[in-house]
Amino acid sequence: MADATGNATSGRTGGTVEGRDDSTGGGTSDGAAGGPSGAAPPPPAAPGIAATGRLRQPAALIRLLAGLVVIALTLLSADYARATTNGLAEDVGGAAALVPHPLGGVATGLTTAAVLLLPGCSAARRLLAPGTDRRHVLQQLADGVLAAVLAYGVTLLFALWIDGPAPFSLVSALTRPLPGVPLAHTEPVYGYLAPVLAFLAASAARERRVPWTVLTLSALAGIAAGAATPTALLLGVLIGWTAAHGTRWAVGTPDPRPRPGQLLHSLREAGLHPVSVTPDGPDRYLVRQRGDHPDLDVQLLDRQAVTAALVQRVWRRLRLRTAPHPRALRSLRTGLEHEALVSYAAVAAGVRTRPVAATAELGRDAALVAYRRLPGRTLDELADEEVTDALLTDAWGQLALLQRRAIAHRALVPAALLVDPAGAVHLVGLADGDIAAGELVLLSDIAQLLTTLALRTGAERSVRAAVAVLGPDAVAAALPLLQPIALTPGTRAALKQAARRDAVAAAPRVPPQRTGAEAPAPAPGPGPDLLDGIRTEVLRSRPQAPARPVRLERLRPRTLLAVVGGLVAGWLLLPQLFATEQNPIAAVADADPFWLALAVLAAAAGHVAGAMGFVGFVPERLDFRNAVLAQVAGSFVKLVSPGGVGGVALNTRFLQRAGIPTAQALSSVGAGQLLGLVLHLLQLGAFVYLTGVGPDSSELEAMRAVVGGLAVAGVLLASVSAVPPARRWLAARLRPLTAEVLPRLVELLRNPGRLAVGFTGQLLVSLTLIVCLYCCARAVGREPSFASVGVVFLVGNAAGNAVPTPGGVGFVDGALVGLLEMVTSMEKDGAMAAVVLFRLLTFVLPVLPGWVAFTWLQRRGAL
Repeated sequence: MADATGNATSGRTGGTVEGRDDSTGGGTSDGAAGGPSGAAPPPPAAPGIAATGRLRQPAALIRLLAGLVVIALTLLSADYARATTNGLAEDVGGAAALVPHPLGGVATGLTTAAVLLLPGCSAARRLLAPGTDRRHVLQQLADGVLAAVLAYGVTLLFALWIDGPAPFSLVSALTRPLPGVPLAHTEPVYGYLAPVLAFLAASAARERRVPWTVLTLSALAGIAAGAATPTALLLGVLIGWTAAHGTRWAVGTPDPRPRPGQLLHSLREAGLHPVSVTPDGPDRYLVRQRGDHPDLDVQLLDRQAVTAALVQRVWRRLRLRTAPHPRALRSLRTGLEHEALVSYAAVAAGVRTRPVAATAELGRDAALVAYRRLPGRTLDELADEEVTDALLTDAWGQLALLQRRAIAHRALVPAALLVDPAGAVHLVGLADGDIAAGELVLLSDIAQLLTTLALRTGAERSVRAAVAVLGPDAVAAALPLLQPIALTPGTRAALKQAARRDAVAAAPRVPPQRTGAEAPAPAPGPGPDLLDGIRTEVLRSRPQAPARPVRLERLRPRTLLAVVGGLVAGWLLLPQLFATEQNPIAAVADADPFWLALAVLAAAAGHVAGAMGFVGFVPERLDFRNAVLAQVAGSFVKLVSPGGVGGVALNTRFLQRAGIPTAQALSSVGAGQLLGLVLHLLQLGAFVYLTGVGPDSSELEAMRAVVGGLAVAGVLLASVSAVPPARRWLAARLRPLTAEVLPRLVELLRNPGRLAVGFTGQLLVSLTLIVCLYCCARAVGREPSFASVGVVFLVGNAAGNAVPTPGGVGFVDGALVGLLEMVTSMEKDGAMAAVVLFRLLTFVLPVLPGWVAFTWLQRRGAL
């Protein structure tokens, strides 16, 4: 099926319609298949079909992984929640004891026999059904037998593991002792549930009600007879289901595409008059009709194509506010109805498009949509002189009809603009469209068509035609949507290619040297941005148009990474807090008040030092009080941003609101960060020297690790510098630094007093935090050396902040605790108590004052 934003339908010369999926390259949509426009038609074989006529479905792999995860979670839950599991088993066993034993035995025998008969009955019914493709059915049955054997083998191995090296807690959770038989217990996976279910699932049996009824009765009979626990029943179902999909992924499934005879039969049942079917691309067919009936473009919708990019499409839906609902989450019938409904709505709106001739389902895993065939070529197949202003105006007129009825296209790529021999534009590829669409989605269509046409004709002609048809206000309203993330993946790729071509064309040519040595060509600079050109043209007709991009992202990747990192960090940190023999929270509560007060003062002084290190690198005059409050506000920002990213962004915003241009603001913040890094390394070297490591020192091993890490980093830097491609990559990353930050430092040299303030502030930032950690260690009754604590903080804080969790939660704490144990020889409980107190003073408690400072600065217009 189509991707959320990139699919459309196109045509080939001579009347063949063809399309593509801009995001997956192999999906299909409303008359869409996978070849690039203007290229030769792809072979009829569908992507992923091997020479054996089998394909590996991504859905099978997803279900296999999901089954393995659920099995692991079931075992972990059974082990960790032993009381609950055993209590449930006892309650079920007590209820089962009320059933007379002979009756339970008879029920168990009958249901077991019924379970064993299920595969044979299912196979016979499918083979003897009229009109069955017996070769295809035999392939599926062979897959079912293989899956059943695999599931049975896994069940036996699991039983051997339970009887052998498995922990006793897990054995007691999965089994029940057999009365009257010493050391005997029930099976950890009940009966034949796993192999039978694996056979039915892997063989694609269509019966649902009878098999599940028999399996349910067998499970109830096993519980009533005391031969199974609820967890054993659940494991039987999970192992069978997972083995089935593992088999389908390993060996592939037979080609599910219908045969030409099935297509002809379905089209005749729908009232059409087909006489021949010719493959016309992946999942697309050209159907000839008898007499004067028009030819048809038939698009096959199959479940494999629906799930080909499930993860990508779901992620796009979660991330973007304008993305359509993932088609992979729709049933086949729902997708079929949606595609036909949008097409009918477009025809009713007066839009020129391919009318739907018929729709039909082809079993459980496939369906088809038949369109009346339209001769023509797509926009990307036209010559430059054929793309006239009249054609652009017609394209915008068709979109205006959709906009008037609140119908969204969502995929206005070149393949969606079909031009017939008379020069009229038809909008095709409506598979991902919407009716009664919201304003944001409708404006996104305007932004997409502006970009699509500008890539072909230039920004001026595209905007001029749009303004002539839609009016300047409607076009200006789409400016906030004119951003790469709102465009289809194919359009974003085309923008990058156009920028590279323009950059190469604009790059100066270097004449060859007379010595014969080949001079390296200069790296091309950034080419003209087409989106900026479109904005400029729109603003000429409507200067007051809102040009600031609207936020389309619901969930940013960085935010998701920070949340996941925070959860992982919390999972790692909580056991350390509550599983030690001496609770570190109690140790913090008993801290020495004198050292605790010094630690609080050092933590507070760190904000003042941070303000000094910030304003010292800004030549312009700043309000120092607001600068201190900005550093306090950074404590709140760290809660929702990884490492030091939030503080950098907040300081840059503070300078921008103070009237400093963005380039100079970034340069000042970058200069401070650069000098801070240099001072960090110098302090680390000084503290390593001051520790006075000797041959008999307990700190020797840790210091060797620190020095060894620095040496490895130096060797890596030297290696990168020695390899030309790596050196060029590093130079490209450092070029902005030398181009912006170093000139800023040269400007600051004219004011040595201000530079001294910045230098002192950057030096004191680390020292105040080291003092805070040292005082925290003394407050909990430990007496490490100050130099050793300095080494611990400088190494641990840098290592922990490299992990993208909010404020380095979990990783900073773990690094500091481990280094305190190694470098200062503190026991784990004391190190944990000192770190907990330190993080409480420097990370947790400043959050509320930081929020107050952040809000106050926003109200004052300083942020």
